[in-house]
Amino acid sequence: MLPETLNAGAAIRLRKIPADFRKQYKDILHNTGALIAEHNLIENGDRIMVAVSGGKDSHALLHILADLQAKAPIEFSIVAYTLDQKQPGFDATALIDYYDQLGVEYVLGQRDTYSIVTEKIEPGSTYCSLCSRLRRGILYDEARRLGANKIALGHHANDALETLLMNLFYSGKLAAMPPKLISDDGLSVVIRPLLRVEEQSLAALAQALQFPILPCNLCNNQEGLQRARIKKLIEDEVSRNPILMHSAKAAMGNVKPSHLWDLRLSRTSG
Repeated sequence: MLPETLNAGAAIRLRKIPADFRKQYKDILHNTGALIAEHNLIENGDRIMVAVSGGKDSHALLHILADLQAKAPIEFSIVAYTLDQKQPGFDATALIDYYDQLGVEYVLGQRDTYSIVTEKIEPGSTYCSLCSRLRRGILYDEARRLGANKIALGHHANDALETLLMNLFYSGKLAAMPPKLISDDGLSVVIRPLLRVEEQSLAALAQALQFPILPCNLCNNQEGLQRARIKKLIEDEVSRNPILMHSAKAAMGNVKPSHLWDLRLSRTSG
């Protein structure tokens, strides 16, 4: 029977980066490290719970943080956390085998959010919003149980831009994804170290290292999602403007409050 957790002090054995991908991987590490330093995402003594869904982005996040952990001038620990939401067909065997190969501390949690989501959401409607809220609450609870003071999520630059446009087009607000977010009760800190890394780079990393990908059979089977349309819009624009993502990443860190209409913002800000 496979253990739920491994020794926290076990040496992590990362997969070797192929020679033809090393330059691109160096750029990924640079962008991640720069964001971590700029926003003070990781501090000495942190215990970070990395939420690993089994998708390419969370796999990449775990690998990158483990690599940075070995090189960083500070000490912090990592625990990988995967949530079995009781979706039909979910099988974490390959993921657990991968954790064992890495020698990383891990926990496989179980909560039946699948039944809640499918019961509450009308047929034809999107599951993502409710599923995300339920999962986030579980992550907060589990981080506290495991003694982790920070939760790391694998959102990347494309996720942030998609969220910005989703909020602009459908929610009547200007909001993307912050690198660091403190929960409403002040007890949990969520960090997103990959927000300066573009999705195509993470996809290439996943391919290069052959991560054991576990697809989401809940969301990925729903067609016509708003986010999918926004994603397609961005892809179309990137094909016309190769610097679009570079410009978008810069814009999310270059806000001009005086040029917006929110009365709560200072009229004197530039």
